[in-house]
Amino acid sequence: MSGLKSKKADIIAVAKLARVSPSTVSRSFNHPDLVKATTRKKIDSAIRKLGYIRNRAAQTIHGIRSGTIGLIVPTVDQTIFAELIQSFSEAVEKRGFTILLASHGYNLSREYELTRKMLEHRVDGVALIGLEHAHDTYELLEQQAMPAILLWNHSDTARLPSVGSDNETAGYLIGAHVADLGHRRIAAVFPPLDGNERASMRFDGVLKALTERGCEIPQKWRVETPYSVSSAKAETERLINSEDRPDAIICGNDVLAWGVLYGLAKARLSVPDDVSVTGIGDFKGSKDFEPGLTTVRIPAKTIGETAAEAISGMITSNVTTGNGTMVPPELIVRASSAPAR
Repeated sequence: MSGLKSKKADIIAVAKLARVSPSTVSRSFNHPDLVKATTRKKIDSAIRKLGYIRNRAAQTIHGIRSGTIGLIVPTVDQTIFAELIQSFSEAVEKRGFTILLASHGYNLSREYELTRKMLEHRVDGVALIGLEHAHDTYELLEQQAMPAILLWNHSDTARLPSVGSDNETAGYLIGAHVADLGHRRIAAVFPPLDGNERASMRFDGVLKALTERGCEIPQKWRVETPYSVSSAKAETERLINSEDRPDAIICGNDVLAWGVLYGLAKARLSVPDDVSVTGIGDFKGSKDFEPGLTTVRIPAKTIGETAAEAISGMITSNVTTGNGTMVPPELIVRASSAPAR
């Protein structure tokens, strides 16, 4: 074994090889924005050559932050939060942090347990998805004076600073679009609303827009189905399996809209000539369908970057963010929706 790797390298060895001070090496980890790019490159080269690994546990004992932020999401099983996770992760990394990711499966009791585990791992901050969380979770974060932020949804009255969009507005935008096209035979394909405030707020927004325009969604056409292309496809086949079928289908997110498009294609119904279809989310791939999917863009990348900046400031500078930041949703009109015949 070479002399360089005959024993575990320490920060002194890294500094010596990179020809900088140990404090500069430490600063490159904890405040990379304060270190010149050329210097960081030399330090990184030395770290790779020596195989140096930081002792996070020892740093925590001495009161130095661990460099991790806990991110707890409802699911990683679909593309729903993929862009948000990616943008948040990349943005905190630029500020010297990494994320510790966990999923609670839409179970707020499990979210509380995961939050406890995050704190046991001495994370510097915690990011949660949505506005609805158990009282015990909020209380735990407050008891520990833990920097914490809510992502995806925004509300001025949220218990913690929130960075996100307004799901009711997103639903309203798509509902108004469909009704303004002249559609009156409208169905809705949404994820289960119970315990999912994002879906509930979107559905409320849709209903509000339709009601203002003299429309409604009959109970028989209000479909709840899991976040699944195959489930949405099966429900679509049931919806159109009679002469009494809708001429527009509003979906609670793009994943369900994809399933609806597949179901209509299997039934050889034309979109949008026979049925207009809309989604919410503007996930990657939605614009590439034939026809491209009309949807509402929830700006996940902007939300992730803005939230990363906010929680990093809360951790490193004790900067509070007030009520957080509202990132407006945007209607994206493509070829899957058209005026009613």
